[in-house]
Amino acid sequence: MANPIVLGVVTTPLNKQARLLFCEDDATVLPMASLTAILADLRAEGDALDAMVSDADSSVWQTPTPAAGWTVAHQIAHLHWTDHVSALTAAGAAGDEDADAAFDAVIADAMAAPDTFVDTAAETLATEQITSLLALWRLGRAQLLDVLPRVPDGTKIRWFGPPMSPASMATARIMETWAHGQDVADALGVERTPTARLKHVAHIGVRTRDFAYAVHGRPAPAEQFRTELTAPDGDLWTWGPEDASQRITGPAEDFCLLVTQRAHRDDLEVSATGADATHWLTIAQAFAGAPGSGRSKSAGRDPR
Repeated sequence: MANPIVLGVVTTPLNKQARLLFCEDDATVLPMASLTAILADLRAEGDALDAMVSDADSSVWQTPTPAAGWTVAHQIAHLHWTDHVSALTAAGAAGDEDADAAFDAVIADAMAAPDTFVDTAAETLATEQITSLLALWRLGRAQLLDVLPRVPDGTKIRWFGPPMSPASMATARIMETWAHGQDVADALGVERTPTARLKHVAHIGVRTRDFAYAVHGRPAPAEQFRTELTAPDGDLWTWGPEDASQRITGPAEDFCLLVTQRAHRDDLEVSATGADATHWLTIAQAFAGAPGSGRSKSAGRDPR
């Protein structure tokens, strides 16, 4: 796990190898966002996905998703595993020595099988009875929401790379829950209603711009980009200098689908002005690791 900063495990739609979200610690946290507010959004994102699957029968949970080889059950199993491990290490940061030792064991397993440990965990948990898996996922979410506020101020939480703040961990969990929730929604033919929680995902996408260039072996442009996204309520979310010549515009939901590689650019209403900004849209990714392959045009989504 050589990535300098790791904020959360996430998988690309068509490549289930572990992707470790990469950016400077706390750079992915929305400015002025309190931990309480971030945790409220994390709870709401989990509840929204829960509502999508909780009443589904076992056959629905076996529906294939856009991640090759992963069913709805695999997606929930993966989210549960990451929530559970996040809660373990956060509890360790809060002073629980047993939890800290348990996280050491997880790290050892990851080091022993770095290319397969995420898939193995999802595969194992996906074999649980649906009622059991759902209960485990709910428990893990509740435990994480409970423990993150108990981490002492200034204490960093260990992860698979350098440690992070509770706010960074919670933000990463929002992004991953939303991204894998999109995989589930696409598998089940559900059209989700976008919410203001997308701002967390969009912020990560903007802040990981330079990393996307790095993993493609290219220097990042010196000029900062201007990003202007239309929020679900019609408000305008902005990043970067107003007078930047390189600009990104479009609906916030479409931008989030692009940077998490949950939809093809041609199926989205995200526009670029300037050669550098145009190129970035072809490589943008809100996760670390090797470049993801993304989805094919119109695969799983209607063209916008």
